[in-house]
Formats: sequence, C-alpha cells, structure tokens
Amino acid sequence: MTQSTAAATAEPGKLYRWLVLFWLSITMFGNYYFYDALEPLADVLQKQLHYTDQNIGLLNSFYSIAPIATVLIGGILIDRLGVRRALLLFGCICLAGSVLTASSPRFEVMAGGRFVFGMGAESLIVAITAAVAKWFKGRELSFALGLNLMLARFGSWLAQNSPSWAHSAYSNWRGPWLVGVCFVALCVVGPILYWWMEARAERRYALGKAGEADKIVFQDVKNFGLSYWYLVGLCVIFYSAIFPFETFAVKYFMDAHGTSREMGGFLLSVLTSFTMIGTPIVGLFSDKMGRRATIMCLGVLLLVPVFLMMGYTHVSLYVPMAMLGFAFTFVPAIIWPSVAYIVPERTLGTALGLMTMVQNIGMAGMNWGLGKANDVAGAGPAHPTGYQPMLQILTVMGVLGAVLAFLLRQRELGPKGHGLETIRAGHHN
Repeated sequence: MTQSTAAATAEPGKLYRWLVLFWLSITMFGNYYFYDALEPLADVLQKQLHYTDQNIGLLNSFYSIAPIATVLIGGILIDRLGVRRALLLFGCICLAGSVLTASSPRFEVMAGGRFVFGMGAESLIVAITAAVAKWFKGRELSFALGLNLMLARFGSWLAQNSPSWAHSAYSNWRGPWLVGVCFVALCVVGPILYWWMEARAERRYALGKAGEADKIVFQDVKNFGLSYWYLVGLCVIFYSAIFPFETFAVKYFMDAHGTSREMGGFLLSVLTSFTMIGTPIVGLFSDKMGRRATIMCLGVLLLVPVFLMMGYTHVSLYVPMAMLGFAFTFVPAIIWPSVAYIVPERTLGTALGLMTMVQNIGMAGMNWGLGKANDVAGAGPAHPTGYQPMLQILTVMGVLGAVLAFLLRQRELGPKGHGLETIRAGHHN
C-alpha cells in the first residue's frame, strides 16, 4: 500500500473528532444564547422603549417565521456550498442579525434583526447536524448529538441567568443584546476553526459524507399515515405552549409573583437544566424499553396542571417549573426520533422538514397571540390577574396535546401501529 493510499483510508483520531465537535458545539451555544436573551429583557423593553407584550411576542414570532422559508428551500445551499462554507455563511447571517437587533430601539428594526437572525440560526442548526453526522456516523453519533445539544442548551441557561452575572447590562435595553452579540461571534469563530480542521483532515484522512439536510418533497406528504399527523399536531401544540411561555415567563414572574429579574431568570432556567441532563437519559430509556407513546402521554399530561398551579395556587414556583422541566425532557427526547419509525426512510427528510415548518408556524402564531392576550387583559405589575388568560390558553393547549398523545398511543397499540410502544434497540419485533 502506498503512502497516499494509506492516507486516503486512514481516519482521524478520536481526540481530533471530539475537538471538531467542540467547535461545532460552541457555534450552537452562541446561537441558543441569543435566542433566549430576549426572555429576561422583556420588562426592560417595555419600561424603556414602551413595547407592548404583543411587540415582545412578535420579536420571537419573526424569528420563527424565518425558518419556514428556509425549510421550503431545504438543504439546497448546504448541498451546493458544502458543510463548512454553509456553516460560515449561516454564522455570518446570525451575527449580522444580532447586530441589527441591537442597533436601534425602533421595533421594526429590532424585529427585522430577529428575522435575519432566525434565517441564519435555524439553517445553522441543520448544517451543524450534517457536520456532526459527517464526523461521527457509524461511531458515537447519538452521543455526539446529545453532547452538542447539551452545550447548546447551556447557552440558553446562561442567557436566562444573565441578570445575575451581567446585572449592570440591564440598566439599558441595548446592554443585554450587546452581551448576546459577543456570544453570537462564536457562530463565526466556530465555523472558521471547523473549516481549518476539516481542510487539514481532508489532506490526511478519509472523511465520511455529510448527513443530508431535511427538505420537503410535497409528493411524499400524501403517503403519511394518521400516526404521523398525530405526531405533527402534538409537536405543534407542545412547542407552541413551552417556547411562547418562555418568552413572557420572566416578566410574568416579576409582575405576578413579585420576583426579582435574577430570580425570574433562575426559575426559568430550572426548565432548561432538566432538559440538559434529562433528554439523553430519556432517549436512552426509550431505546432500551420502547413505550415511546406512553412517555409522550406522561410528558404532555404534566402541562395541564402546571399553568393553573402558577396562576391560581400559592405553591412554590419551583414545583410547576420542575414539572415543565420533566415535560420538556420527556416529549422532545421522543417525538423527533419517533418520526423515523412511522415514515419510510426515503421520506424522512420531508417528514422532519414538514414537522419543523408547521412547528414554527405554531410558535410564531402563539408568541403573537399570548402577547395580544396580555395586552387586552392589561397584564402588568399593577394588574397581575391580567396574565390569567395567557395561563388559561396554555392550559387548553396542554389538554389538546394530551388528547392527541392519547390518540397516538391508542393507534400505536392497535393493528396499524408502527412499533413506537414495542421497538427496542437491539430487538426485532
């Protein structure tokens, strides 16, 4: 075997691959930080810039609208540019969007910045997933993706707790955004270092192919069965309850429960802490034991009492936030992998892409809707009961989600099931 042939068939060492994962993960970390930077900032925007809750909700609605177009375009840019160029392009779009968000107090400019950031951020997540698959497929792919998501969610946790460690930044509306811009710079630094490491490895080793990006092929949609549509409905309802609540959570805790901004951010981060630690564990459990539909039922059922407990009882806020944490651990860990069990492999990209698109439509509408409900009810520190319509809407969402989860479980237990309850890793049913 010649030296060149040996180089072509050799593979990068384990340490090299984990270092690549680190740069990909800090890229995702910066992305997640800036998305969640809005939550502890909401009351400052209201006090200093006179934003309404509807304005605040729309800032995240514009973020969610952006990926709808991205999913329709699919993975074309990633396929044509290659992973490393796509990573750098989307990272630069994220940075441009974050700078635009922080550049002006005008709502139209800030919303435009969130839209641009959303275009880059969601595409960046797809490109990162493809890059991780390229380096870890056939090895520790599930574990690598789990670590990547854990570090990304640490970005959310840090943003939610930023009133504690960046207290002085909250004296002005622009300060927390500028802190976020510094973290979004990692969305450019990470891809640059990834580019260097991949280019260096390509000269020395044989690398795998990048994973395919999710893209929609509309001819495939008509072949999806009822279980898939139950999953889509459950996904939309669940994410449209959790993330829009997070948008207003810190402001709600301050106005209705009299917490400080620091404590409000910490309470919200309890939810994030559960998902950081619990999601890989629940995923591993479902792989070993099955019972996926049952686990999702339990997760969605936890949503039903949570918001009523916040609004109508004097129970410690740690209790409902811990319950939300369990719910947000159970459902996302199961719902996305479950799609692979109920649609043919050749249509998986379409199934995931469509579910992502509909999920973002739901989140965009609910962020706006909850903000509108708060404004109409006059929610604020002088009228904390004005938040009750928001909590009632979220409770109804929980009930609808529980109904869909029950219908999904019943179908999966019947003759038209796809094995969500029975398939276990290493076992054939």
